[in-house]
Amino acid sequence: MRLLLDTHILLWAANEPERLSAATRALVENPNNDVVFSAISIWEIAIKTARGRDDFRLHAGFFRRGLFDNGYTELPMTGAHAAALAGLPAIHKDPFDRMLVAQATVEGLTLVTSDPAIANYPGPIRLV
Repeated sequence: MRLLLDTHILLWAANEPERLSAATRALVENPNNDVVFSAISIWEIAIKTARGRDDFRLHAGFFRRGLFDNGYTELPMTGAHAAALAGLPAIHKDPFDRMLVAQATVEGLTLVTSDPAIANYPGPIRLV
């Protein structure tokens, strides 16, 4: 299965795996699953770190490098992803989360999230 981790799941998997449920950890650590992170998440981390958010205090570039070092695959942002936003219902207000939904939909990835609002979107979304 190809999994796209939302930003908080990505942060927890990389930095605080104890915050993940055992089932989520097993999903992310399963060698048969391809774990993908979005360039959108790196962008979100960089912006929110620059704004001084307490839950985003890390260097986006170092974090990204660490994800590669641990076998994660990066999904770049494309025009097709941006265009898919137009077809999404206005369920969630966070533009980063909406873009992750669009990317998962376009790419046929399962979006793994802990956000119940994101889970209200149609498509391959797994609420953990």
